[in-house]
Amino acid sequence: MSIEEKEKKRKRVLVAMSGGVDSSVAAALLVEQGYDVIGCTMQVWDYSKTPQKNDCDIDAGSANNGTCCSSDDVDDARWVCEQLNIPFYILNCEDQFQAQVIDPFIESYLSGETPIPCVNCNTFLKFSHLYKKMKELDCDYLATGHYAKLILDEKGEHLIQTSEDEHKDQTYFLFTLKKEILSKLLFPVGDMEKPEVRKIAEEKNLVVAKKKDSIGICFIGKSGYKNFFDKHVASDLFKGGDVVLYPENKVLGKHEGLHGYTYGQRKSLGVSFTEPLFVKELDMKNDRLIVCREQDLYSSTVEVKDYNFFSEVNEGDEYRVKVRYQHKGSTAKIISKKDNKIELGFKEPQRSITPGQAAVFYKDKILFGGGWIK
Repeated sequence: MSIEEKEKKRKRVLVAMSGGVDSSVAAALLVEQGYDVIGCTMQVWDYSKTPQKNDCDIDAGSANNGTCCSSDDVDDARWVCEQLNIPFYILNCEDQFQAQVIDPFIESYLSGETPIPCVNCNTFLKFSHLYKKMKELDCDYLATGHYAKLILDEKGEHLIQTSEDEHKDQTYFLFTLKKEILSKLLFPVGDMEKPEVRKIAEEKNLVVAKKKDSIGICFIGKSGYKNFFDKHVASDLFKGGDVVLYPENKVLGKHEGLHGYTYGQRKSLGVSFTEPLFVKELDMKNDRLIVCREQDLYSSTVEVKDYNFFSEVNEGDEYRVKVRYQHKGSTAKIISKKDNKIELGFKEPQRSITPGQAAVFYKDKILFGGGWIK
């Protein structure tokens, strides 16, 4: 039984609205179901303006505030709220986004990892700061357009389950949520597939009905990682260095900066070899780009740190574990669990297990939690 089906009484909901079709339909569905709905958009990323004087002050409808993607997204969210005849707020969160998303992203990358800023955005802004705002606005629930489901088990405890749309499922990004807030969350589109969401938007004549989905990291945009780091990180932190073949430790050539590469990358390595080569490691300490043959990308074990679980996990337990968002998941056993670290052993070797990504645990369709790949 879904949480949405359980709640029939009129209650107040704060809906996080990005200006996209998913969150817009989420708001529309809640209005249709009789909830008292408030829409809000977080202003998180706009370097053309200085931050507002107070972090995350509520600005009820300031048209000049920035956004993580573009001013058009704020306008789209506002127009949807006007169509639905519900209040609309903009939350100024630029400083918090910088401190809790951008800075850790850069620090992680400089240490040789490939970070997932969307997880931190969910953890510290959408499901922490917005949760506090939800209570300040005397709301009963916080709703988002995530493709995920909230269910009740036989004990009446709240669990997160994968979405009906496997391709769009976003539970991978939700493993850090606190269990105690699950009862206050709503995911109205989690029971739907994307075409159905689009159809509802069109039937309700929402202005975003035909809007394209956002792709990639909001603050990176189409310019790519290298251009982002060229603009926001001191140039002396990214030096050229050797391209080194694993396991022979043979120098094959030179690179112009490790910020132009990602784990598992094949194209544009700047060296030639008798076999296809892939990025195996970013050795930031020695400014070395470690490359290898495809068979050397695979590993059967991984260490996971700083984990968070909704239910107890123990040594010997088996789960379906995803090591990246687009990974379908593979069976893995907990070899050891100590000092806030877990060592996992996969039944089948996995390709390009990447430091900074997350290892997320599932039993059937239930999200158990996860941690960061060390």
